[in-house]
Amino acid sequence: MKKYDLTVSIVLFKSNPDIVGQAIESVYKSKLNFKLYLIDNSPTDELKSLKKDERTEYIFNNKNLGFGKAHNISLKKAITESHYHLVLNPDIYFGENVLEDLFKYMEENKSVGQVMPKILYPDGTVQHLCKLLPTPVDLILRRFFPWGMQERNKRYELIDSGYNKIMNIAYLSGCFMFIRSESLKTVGLFDEAIFMYIEDADLTRRIHQHYQTIFYPHVQVYHYYAKGSYKNFKLMLYNIHGAFIYFTKWGWVFDRERRKINQRIVNEYLIN
Repeated sequence: MKKYDLTVSIVLFKSNPDIVGQAIESVYKSKLNFKLYLIDNSPTDELKSLKKDERTEYIFNNKNLGFGKAHNISLKKAITESHYHLVLNPDIYFGENVLEDLFKYMEENKSVGQVMPKILYPDGTVQHLCKLLPTPVDLILRRFFPWGMQERNKRYELIDSGYNKIMNIAYLSGCFMFIRSESLKTVGLFDEAIFMYIEDADLTRRIHQHYQTIFYPHVQVYHYYAKGSYKNFKLMLYNIHGAFIYFTKWGWVFDRERRKINQRIVNEYLIN
């Protein structure tokens, strides 16, 4: 018997307590039976003060395990503890009934293994976080040669879809991953070889092989979205390392599944 409707994990690393506090308060607005895991990769345990009550468990790792490996601490628990698990970035906030609405959608759609709501900047503009499965060229051009790539990037981020309809997408952002816990038994957890970046593409793609992975625009959340790898050399190296692992696993040039999935998405959502 599952103890919780929902478990939630937020991974911390020298995080701004005021920003994280907004994420925590958002979770605490929920009327679902939930448990929140604060998993701290910081060098000190100063953020343990963010624990509010017994519904929150604070886990101090005393070292930086990376994004996926830290979240896996709670995902392993979610498989037996909860019906659903939310991987939540510390820089996201949202209003009442968001988690209830997503829970209801998943309960009514058993073929869905993962759902992501519409992600907005604090000013209300849309973040284009539904993507085609990446090729090495996509990631290289986006990171190092962004000029002149507007049309290719529009296609990659599915901008012309309008972000106003339900879409079955194989690459959803890791900032807000509402996952059916049962699916984790089938596909496994985050790939711990990837320290951070693109582990969301890897996990969503594995879930997509067995379930629908849905963008659900009828629910909205807000995301500060710092794009750290574009500002920090060390984070850029993590990004490159993660991409190397991802493409070595799935294929650099020859990836028939990627081609088939991307063509299906383009035909369904970009071609009128």
